[in-house]
Amino acid sequence: MKLNYYADTDSLYIDFSTTESVDSVEISSGVVVDYDASGNVTGIDIDHASELLDLNELVTSHLPVKKQAISA
Repeated sequence: MKLNYYADTDSLYIDFSTTESVDSVEISSGVVVDYDASGNVTGIDIDHASELLDLNELVTSHLPVKKQAISA
C-alpha cells in the first residue's frame, strides 16, 4: 500500500494494488474509489485532503510489516 500526496491538487491517493483500475465511483463528495476489472478496490482518491485530514501525522497500529523509512 502506498500513500501519495499531491500538493498541487491537494489530493491524497491511497494505492492498494498495482492492478490497473478500470472503473471509478465517487462514494462521497471528493472521495473516489477505483476498481479493477474483477471489482476489487485498487485505490482511493481524496480531494481537498488537507482540509479533510490531518496530514501532519501518520500512525499505524498492528500492521504485520517491517518498518521502513522513506525520505521525500
